[in-house]
Amino acid sequence: MTDSSMAAPAATAPPHHGISAYALILLALLTLFWGVNWPIMKLALNEIPVFTFRAFCLGGGALGLFAIAIAKRMPLGIPRGYLWKLTTISLFNIAGWNVFVLYGLSMLPAGRTTILAFTMPLWLVPMSVVWLHERLTGWKLAGLVIGLTGLIVLVGGEWQAMAAAPLGVALVLAAAVCWAIGTLLTKLWLVPMAAVPFVGWQMVLGGLPIFLLAPVLEADRWASYSAIAWGAVIYNATICFVFCYWAWNTLVRILPAGISGLSTLMIPVVGVFSSMWMLGEQPQWPEFAALALVATALGLILKPAR
Repeated sequence: MTDSSMAAPAATAPPHHGISAYALILLALLTLFWGVNWPIMKLALNEIPVFTFRAFCLGGGALGLFAIAIAKRMPLGIPRGYLWKLTTISLFNIAGWNVFVLYGLSMLPAGRTTILAFTMPLWLVPMSVVWLHERLTGWKLAGLVIGLTGLIVLVGGEWQAMAAAPLGVALVLAAAVCWAIGTLLTKLWLVPMAAVPFVGWQMVLGGLPIFLLAPVLEADRWASYSAIAWGAVIYNATICFVFCYWAWNTLVRILPAGISGLSTLMIPVVGVFSSMWMLGEQPQWPEFAALALVATALGLILKPAR
């Protein structure tokens, strides 16, 4: 894992002439690893309480990232004057996102929860236009509309299941808004740190309320967890919280905020299909139609400008 790039000010970011091969590879891996994690998390939450599960994942992820930073001799200190900014980013990106989305996931079907969670671009795109002065091009707007149409198709017959758990729906939507705000602030404030320690500190600062509340709210017997539950913890701590969070923050730094947000539209499609595979469901025409719509949307979003 390399991390030689530092964020450039948003106002001086180069125009979108195309996505580099490096960014496309990161995006493909991120889509796969985050997509399959939704049914994995659902299986874990059948045994492990929300705060305990996330405390394990955040603690393991932070240790892994700091170990990489030390091995590569990256500066670990938070630059002077940026502690409160980094803390605010962390509370939205880590605490808000993880707590809200996991409680929502415990109340809703795994595959469809990803659809609500990845309405994040719907909130991020207008934010990036207003605060980052990014252009809402015709291709980007078309991609947003087509991609969200794909997500609506993907919901299919789950409206009744979602309507039966309105609190779960509200929590997942709150998580999506938190993620959008955290992404916006990451781009807006430009904390001058390499991505690896930057993400590691987010997990520490944003994870503090989770670390403190887990033993108070959820005095649980760890020895009772199955191998599947512990496997989900290890997958999240290593793949999702080390690689995927690093990859996401890297993409946010090298791409316009609107593009990075819209590029996540394929993740819920992977989440739905992987939930079918892991949880024994069968794909129907809405899943394949949504796949075609979201793939079209991604093609428009990532289309190089003239």
